[in-house]
Amino acid sequence: MSLYCKRKQQLQIKNTNHHEKNCSSFDCRFICNRFGGFTTKTANDPWPVPDAYKNKANPRTSNAESLANGKTLWNQHCKSCHGSKGKGDGPKAAQLDTDCGDFTKPAFKNQDDGSMYYKTEKGRKDMPSYKTKIPDANDLWDLVNYMKSL
Repeated sequence: MSLYCKRKQQLQIKNTNHHEKNCSSFDCRFICNRFGGFTTKTANDPWPVPDAYKNKANPRTSNAESLANGKTLWNQHCKSCHGSKGKGDGPKAAQLDTDCGDFTKPAFKNQDDGSMYYKTEKGRKDMPSYKTKIPDANDLWDLVNYMKSL
């Protein structure tokens, strides 16, 4: 077993933050970041949504046309971080300080449409605002419909 693998085992057992305690060399940080070693993401704090958005009804029916448009927008704007299936495993996800989340889990799917719309429109931390990138409200709602279908 290589020294790298032994160190990985030790850290998994101890559940320590490898970077804060052990990564002093560029090589170690590269290996950890490149191969999914020991990087830690900050937990996502609760994301409060104003009542005006929570209670907002989705005016777009989740039909084939809406889902196709949502998928196109997803592939253009979201897939690089959130992954093709919404599991938070896109190629840019490892570069972020916060976890992208898993959109296939009930905790995500159980959000109301208005909350998803708000979070997509406003953004926070690593998640950019899409208010100007996707300025048409119907497009944002179509994206919400697609996210719920993941």
